[in-house]
Amino acid sequence: MRILVVGGGYVGLYTALRLQRKLRQQIRRGDVQVVVVDPEPYMTYQPFLPEAAAGSISPRHVVVPLRRTLPHCQVVIGEVTGLDHQARVAHVETLATAEEGTGAVEVPYTELVLAPGSVSRALPVPGLADYGIGFKNVEEAIGLRNHVLEQLDIASSTRDPQVRDAALTFVFVGGGYAGVEALAELEDMARYACRYYHNLQPDDLRFLLVEASDRILPEVGAEMGRYALRELRGRNIDVRLETRLESCQKRIAALSDGSRHPTRTVVWTAGVKPHPVLVATGLPLDARGRLRCTAQLRVQDTDHAWSAGDAAAVPDLAAAEQGTPGAECAPNAQHAVRQARRLADNLAAVLEGGEPADYRHSYAGSVASLGLHKGVAHVYGRKLKGYPAWFMHRVYHLSRVPTFNRKARVLAEWTLAGLFKREIVSLGSLEHPRAEFELAAHTGRHPEGN
Repeated sequence: MRILVVGGGYVGLYTALRLQRKLRQQIRRGDVQVVVVDPEPYMTYQPFLPEAAAGSISPRHVVVPLRRTLPHCQVVIGEVTGLDHQARVAHVETLATAEEGTGAVEVPYTELVLAPGSVSRALPVPGLADYGIGFKNVEEAIGLRNHVLEQLDIASSTRDPQVRDAALTFVFVGGGYAGVEALAELEDMARYACRYYHNLQPDDLRFLLVEASDRILPEVGAEMGRYALRELRGRNIDVRLETRLESCQKRIAALSDGSRHPTRTVVWTAGVKPHPVLVATGLPLDARGRLRCTAQLRVQDTDHAWSAGDAAAVPDLAAAEQGTPGAECAPNAQHAVRQARRLADNLAAVLEGGEPADYRHSYAGSVASLGLHKGVAHVYGRKLKGYPAWFMHRVYHLSRVPTFNRKARVLAEWTLAGLFKREIVSLGSLEHPRAEFELAAHTGRHPEGN
């Protein structure tokens, strides 16, 4: 029997991790094989991306290596391009097939767990594809850190006031978790970095947050959202509510309120959408492109297929019992981790002849960082702000990082960071590791400038 897990993110990793524990004997005997397919050999713990971008955590500690964490599973680095669920076959393109040009290989399976997650939802904003920077993975987080520090170098060395102003203007689009936490951490880091430039002052920096709705951080509640808004504006961060980015052509951010802002930095965090591979599965999808699922985390009207997380529309039974019929679980890490555990338990129960149980989870709360030693939290009915909320943010996410080894490494790094000053250095050359060789070889190719 082969269980195919498509995706190595929150749901994929936690499902496979729990399955290798619950089915340990069957796996050892060879009766059950768990195969995990993902384009990357690691899972990115996304709540730590802002801290990685700000230099509080090393990039290697933001990711969880799949092979080390799942020693009793077979990890395949590749991408599922299509499914024939009736025949129980997945079409997988790997690095080897891409190199050989042989096309996708067929991987048969008995049970299917679809957890490809989500991708950035980029709107057709003119200039966004040319100048926009995402914030969905560790490569983008480190690239953004390098970019911000390079803008400080540009501003410090130029004599052109227009170039200087554009370099010191940073536009973030999206007022959810990703946008607010990324902006707050990077603003904190950039202001700290100014002390190492003889001709830059923190007040020279201009950070702009653009949000289409009338509030930021809706996940932490209205009161804590208003506090976060006051906190950001108190740091001279320009927050524009009920405003949209209409264009960023020619390095000018044009907003729906009529304002125009010359800038060399546009960070796009305005939401996500289900992974496009779901369309190629032939399984039932809802209007938003997510898999229709039951409360037991089965794909609706489909045997031997399971899903959870961002890719799945799962009924929220707890919300329904509180008077919100038809409610669905929010696409966040809190639900993804808990759904993965229930999915693995249900799948193991079915394989052993048992009955699956419904996924039911009461709201525990939300936490958000607003930079070093600053945050907001709404946990189990209690509202926290400032240092206590920031501390709760770290404690909560440290408890959710997979494996003791990873927890210990993150905790050790936090401890050392509290004893020493921030490391403020751009490693932009990491993005073009062959640039010097190509130049020496007279290829005429140079790394693209920012």
